[in-house]
Amino acid sequence: MSRFGVRIILQKYVRKASEKLPVLKRKRLHPHSLRHSAAVHLLRSGVDISTIAHLLGHASLNTTNRYLSIDLEAKREAIEKAQPLLTGNGKQQRWRKRADLIAWLESL
Repeated sequence: MSRFGVRIILQKYVRKASEKLPVLKRKRLHPHSLRHSAAVHLLRSGVDISTIAHLLGHASLNTTNRYLSIDLEAKREAIEKAQPLLTGNGKQQRWRKRADLIAWLESL
């Protein structure tokens, strides 16, 4: 099946779903949206980036690395797991609360 066939099927189901969820009428969903969503879900599930690159048929990891830069929640989770030492006013401090870390990330 070509991407054009996938697009027709996707549009059909988006139309049906928008009857119950009208916000979907304003969304632009394409076959690539499914591909991108699958890659982000695989990343968030802990699948190695090189495996995802292979599944997507990317010749270079640089292409797949774009998915890493897009997922802010994954960045937040990685920072939270690592509990980095961050410098503020010449002092090193460890974030104790998730809310403090999120506030700091959003201030960037």
